[in-house]
Amino acid sequence: MIGAHRQQQGIRVLNGLWLGFFLAAALAAFVRWLVGGDATVFAALVESLFAMAKLSVEVMVLLFGTLTLWLGFLRIAEAAGLVAFLARILGPLFRRLMPEVPSGHPALGLITMNFAANALGLDNAATPIGLKAMRELQSLNPSTDTASNAQILFLVLNASSLTLLPVSIFMYRAQQGAADPTLVFLPILLATSCSTLVGLFSVAFVQRLRLWDPVVLAYLLPGALLLGGFMAMLTTLSAAALASLSSLLGNLTLFGIIVVFLLAGAWKRVKVYEAFVEGAKEGFDVAKNLLPYLVAMLCAVGVLRASGVLDMVLASIRWVVERTGLDARFVDALPTALVKPFSGSAARAMLIETMQSQGVDSFAALVAATIQGSTETTFYVLAVYFGAVGIQRARHAVGCALLAELAGVVGAIAVGYWFFG
Repeated sequence: MIGAHRQQQGIRVLNGLWLGFFLAAALAAFVRWLVGGDATVFAALVESLFAMAKLSVEVMVLLFGTLTLWLGFLRIAEAAGLVAFLARILGPLFRRLMPEVPSGHPALGLITMNFAANALGLDNAATPIGLKAMRELQSLNPSTDTASNAQILFLVLNASSLTLLPVSIFMYRAQQGAADPTLVFLPILLATSCSTLVGLFSVAFVQRLRLWDPVVLAYLLPGALLLGGFMAMLTTLSAAALASLSSLLGNLTLFGIIVVFLLAGAWKRVKVYEAFVEGAKEGFDVAKNLLPYLVAMLCAVGVLRASGVLDMVLASIRWVVERTGLDARFVDALPTALVKPFSGSAARAMLIETMQSQGVDSFAALVAATIQGSTETTFYVLAVYFGAVGIQRARHAVGCALLAELAGVVGAIAVGYWFFG
C-alpha cells in the first residue's frame, strides 16, 4: 500500500507540472492580450497545439523503428549471457561498497545485473531487476520505513544516470535532421561520469565507506586513470577534432557493440534471428505506449513557448548570468535541466522543443542533449524504488541524488563549451 502511495505521489507531481504549464501559458496569454493588446497570442497557442501534436507523431515514426531495432539486438545480448557476465565482473566491487550485505546474498547479484543492464541501455530489464534488488536489500534492513545505507547507495547510483549507450538521444537528434546524431556521444560519456562519481563519493563521504579498500581501488583507479588520460588527450585537440572524434567513437562503439552481441549470440548457439524478433516486438509495444505521453508533454511545452512564459523565464536567468560576466549561451538549454528531476517525459519534450526552436545542431540543443543523456528523473526514481518497499525516511538519499544530478548538469554545460563552444 505504501509503495502504491509513493507512486501516486510521483503521478501527482507530474499532474501538477503538466497543469502548471497550461495555467502559466493561459495567464501569460491573457496578460499579453489585456495589457499588451496582443490578440494574436491565442491563435499562436492553438497553432502550437496542432504543431506539437504533429511533431509527436513524426518523432514516434522514428521511435518505432529505433526501439524495435535496438531492443531486438539487446534481447540477443541477454540470451547470450552478456548481462550476467557483466554482473559477475562487478560483483566484488559491490560487496565492498555494501559491507552490511552478506557475501553471496541474492541482492548483490541483482544489483550488479541492474547496473550492467543500465550500462547497456536495457531500461526495461533494469527496472524490474532493480525493484527485486531493492526488495532483497529491504529483507536485510532492520527498519521497515527507513532506508539502509546499502539501499541509499543503490538508489543514488541508479539516479546518477549510469548509461553508456544513449541511443534515445541519438534517435531524437536523427529525427530532427542532425547531420551526425552521435556527435554528443563523448560529451554525454564525460558528463554522466561526473554525475556517477559525485553520487558515489557523496554517499561514500556520508556513510564513511572505505574507498581505499584494495578491491575498490582495483576497480576505481584504472577507470579514473583511463578517464583522466583520455581527457588529457582530448585537451590537445581542436574543437573540430573533438567533434570528429566523438562522431567516430559514437558510431564505432554503437556498431561494434551490435557485432559483439551477434558474435556472442552465435557463440552461445542463440537463435539470433528469433531472439531479435522477440525483442523487436517488445520495442514496438514500448514505443506505442509512449505516444500519449509524448503528445501531452510536447503540447504543454508548445503552449508555454507560444505564450512567452518560457522566453521570459530564460530571459530572467540570462540577465542574472550576464550580470556575473559569464557566457549565457547555455541558458537556452536549461529547460531540459530544470524539469528533468521531476519528469523524464517533460525533459524529453523540452529537449525536442529546444532542437525545434534553436536548431538541432545549435549550441543550446547540443548542451540540452548532453544534459538529457547524463541526468536522471531523481524524484521519480526515489518514488518508485523506495515506494516499492515502503521506505518513508530517505535519510541522505535525496541530497546525494540531487548533488549527482547537479554535477551532471554542470558537467554537461562545461563539456558543451569544451566540445562545441
